[in-house]
Amino acid sequence: MKAALQNYQDRMRRVLDHIDRHLDDDLDLERLSAVAAFSKFHFHRQFAATFGLSVHRYVQLARMKRASYRLAYSDVQSVTDIAMDAGYEAPDAFARAFRQRFGQSPSSFRNSPDWEPWLVAFGPLDNARSKLMQKTFTNDDVTIRDVPATRVAIMEHRGDPATLGDTIRRFIAWRKAAGLHPRTNPTFNVWRSERRPASPAAYSVDLCVGTDQPIEANGEEVKAGEIPGGRCAVLRVVGYTDNLEPAALYLYRDWLPASGEEARDFPIYCQRLSFFPDVPEHETVAELFLPLK
Repeated sequence: MKAALQNYQDRMRRVLDHIDRHLDDDLDLERLSAVAAFSKFHFHRQFAATFGLSVHRYVQLARMKRASYRLAYSDVQSVTDIAMDAGYEAPDAFARAFRQRFGQSPSSFRNSPDWEPWLVAFGPLDNARSKLMQKTFTNDDVTIRDVPATRVAIMEHRGDPATLGDTIRRFIAWRKAAGLHPRTNPTFNVWRSERRPASPAAYSVDLCVGTDQPIEANGEEVKAGEIPGGRCAVLRVVGYTDNLEPAALYLYRDWLPASGEEARDFPIYCQRLSFFPDVPEHETVAELFLPLK
């Protein structure tokens, strides 16, 4: 029974992988049922029973998430181009669907996102993925490195994590104006609180970009700092790097007690090596660093 269940879940997981890898393709029921090797007459019910939402809605949400990221964090594409990439034949159809889901027009969201309804809208997508897409780690996934010190520019986020998107937008705009491109200047997040503290106001994370040049704030609250060098346990995470809490829990709960190592007096942090939607979500890469004595 256990082997049969594992096989079933693997087939369903294959469907989610296929959707994320082929968001621009025709993702009809017949094609997706063939990916899972299930009958097309039953697959839509099997999918909904497993993930809590229909295949059609899952695909819509995945495409809409990519579209909303492009609107909020990039100005490279026009709203029309983003609508076409999301599978809509006309911008007005995309605008209606976007407003219905988020309570804002695409243009309004691009100018000033309201993050609370955005987070609620993607709850079903995150829940569906968490059912079968949880990563598991082993000791072989962790390496110990001697990491050099890195001078960084820091933009602090303090307060409700629901407003983190606004800080990220400001951080992206500031680093772009400063000419600190992710290809040439590494990006770090330093967590100074739990992901979900008892009070949202206690949430604290530093958004950092590596740079040796003098910091020009240009009206933003940006300061110079340093990520100290030294030994670190490093865990590389590939795909769906929005939530690195499972990786951090593995390091603290499983790897650290069994390793004989002791944590150093600096917070756990990550370096983001690739970003959604520049790459598909399953191709995003982050490395988690646990400083050691």
